Amino acid sequence: MTAVFVTIMIVVANVMGAGMAYPQASKLIRTGNTRGVSGVWAGVSLTMNIWWLAYGLANGLWGLVPVSAVAAVLYAAIIAAYLRSVGRSGIGGVVLGAFVLGMVPAPFLAIGGWTAAGLAIGLCYGMQLVPAVVAACRTRELHGVAPSTWIMAWVEAVIWVAYGLFVVDAALLAGGISGAFMSSVIIGRLAATGHQPFRVRHSSRAMA
Repeated sequence: MTAVFVTIMIVVANVMGAGMAYPQASKLIRTGNTRGVSGVWAGVSLTMNIWWLAYGLANGLWGLVPVSAVAAVLYAAIIAAYLRSVGRSGIGGVVLGAFVLGMVPAPFLAIGGWTAAGLAIGLCYGMQLVPAVVAACRTRELHGVAPSTWIMAWVEAVIWVAYGLFVVDAALLAGGISGAFMSSVIIGRLAATGHQPFRVRHSSRAMA
């Protein structure tokens, strides 16, 4: 019974994790509206999902593999749509996120192997979302933000916390806790600025 529950939990986490980037990618491609969207966030999110993919493969945590691979592709699409909208001025932020902030786990991997790198990756998940939180808190004009992305991110994070407790994995626990907190901040910010995050379809039509 426990094995079945864990399997269901992993499947749901993969669906949420792989799908969370889709609303944002779709909205950027469809509308070109980047208000409230951070290029740094998109860049670091791409790299961190590649790190999660590598960590899952290295440690036999196969539940991480599909979600990380699909999410990496979707964040690449977000970056492409973002740069198409803002032009060359957005390149610096994306590069900062992908090749500077996103490479924080590298020295931990070199010094302490995947155990140390895994914990760094988990802690960096919170850092990954900081640019998005900062961008959302700097303006009340959040029409470029897809609320469903952050609701799904919150659900996914909570599931990874539960799974991390089950398999006793510090990286999953750190990532899940920090992800749930950061997602909550953005959902709260959307609600505080009148963007009604729990009325996704209605908001999407109004913003299109």
